[in-house]
Amino acid sequence: MIYKSLLIRLSYLVLCLFLSFSAFAQPSADAGKTLFRNYCASCHNRDMKSDMTGPALGGVTERWADYPESDLYAWIRNSSALISSGHPRANEIFNQFNKVQMTPFPNLTDDDIASLLLYIQGTFDGTYGAPVAGAGAAGAGQQAAEGTGGIFAGKAFYYIIFGFLVILALVLARVLNRLKYLTELQAGVETTGPRSLWATLTSKGMIGIIIFAVIVLGGYFTVNSAISLNRMQEYQPDQPIKFSHATHAGLHKIDCQYCHDGARRSKSSIIPATNTCMNCHKAIKVGSTYGTAELTKIYASIGFDPSKDTYIENYDQLSEEDIKKVYTSWIANQYVLDNGKLDRKGELMMEEQWDGIKESLTSDIKPQIQGPIEWIRLHNLPDHVYFNHSQHVNVGEIACQQCHGKVEEMKVVKQYAPLSMGWCINCHRETEVKFSDNPYYMSYAKYHEEIKEGTRSGVTVEEIGGLECQKCHY
Repeated sequence: MIYKSLLIRLSYLVLCLFLSFSAFAQPSADAGKTLFRNYCASCHNRDMKSDMTGPALGGVTERWADYPESDLYAWIRNSSALISSGHPRANEIFNQFNKVQMTPFPNLTDDDIASLLLYIQGTFDGTYGAPVAGAGAAGAGQQAAEGTGGIFAGKAFYYIIFGFLVILALVLARVLNRLKYLTELQAGVETTGPRSLWATLTSKGMIGIIIFAVIVLGGYFTVNSAISLNRMQEYQPDQPIKFSHATHAGLHKIDCQYCHDGARRSKSSIIPATNTCMNCHKAIKVGSTYGTAELTKIYASIGFDPSKDTYIENYDQLSEEDIKKVYTSWIANQYVLDNGKLDRKGELMMEEQWDGIKESLTSDIKPQIQGPIEWIRLHNLPDHVYFNHSQHVNVGEIACQQCHGKVEEMKVVKQYAPLSMGWCINCHRETEVKFSDNPYYMSYAKYHEEIKEGTRSGVTVEEIGGLECQKCHY
């Protein structure tokens, strides 16, 4: 029939249009950023200038300039295969980094690798995400189109295609209804005329298609959301007390395990109790990066009177008004020391700071000032995942920064790593355990013997069962 023939031609046209749109999709630095986080960040430094487990990636294309581009792509996909082939550059890197092999990524396409290289180079030379100097809106738009793939980069491309296909489906439905009406007229079949668009949309067939699409999309988003549960990379909440890790761990060089002392002896690293803070701040009462009010929150939560250097007796029985007198007096004294007198401005500041202290230390769950500080948790693995800090810190001798980033440079701490299953697996595949002088691994006699004979250079976590399901899942 006529309308069936036309339907075939229109379907062919849709396919051609889709392929034409797909041809415009280009590698983008933004896509490269996501790929870097998922595949590379656990072993390569994000500044692209410093070595970590793997080499600094900045300038990688220049270092491979003497070889075909396909060699670099082959190296990224499967370094061990290129090493085995005797490739000089591959073996040079392999020997330089203690013969630690990079995890293979055979699923990466050429566009994926090109996107990765765009992001790496842009981060290395500082051009990624930076506006063009002296350029107006047109220049910025051009940079976005050239540097990140324009509207055809990332999810925007798929949204455009989806919208286009929906509109095209409605147009095709309208055309088919019209053709069906003309065909019936030509055949002498009694008909009431072509159905309206609304009648088409509310027909049983169309409703079935819509229900099917809702089920498929609903299932996709449900599964995708479940996979991403608690994976909040870059999560950086404001805490009830402004606390700078850059000051404590960076400037003053306080060891991570002094405050998070559970990391070396238990499954959890623990959030330090206020008593830990008081070990220092019983003596250090001024000089806070964020001012007197933030230190006063610590004192008010535990009941320490900084004016008298003593803990307040029966503090848990004091009323809010009594507590306010103690700490507003302390705040006022600090203001007088800084300004010579308590003026109207000082009185207003005192009240404002007290309101902030009260707001930070009380909540619906804890309606009083006295008691533990309600810090906001940053890292929270699903309940079915087992992770032991002491095993990684004591036995594995893993530095805190490998999973948590350079905390000593963070004023406000954020979740550095994706904490995904793939991220953990890659680490276990690549990380060599500390076999020498480590009694924990004495039972692996075969591996010790192979290392002594020179037939083995090291042992990865994977080789001692680090990828067994029951090691990480209950």
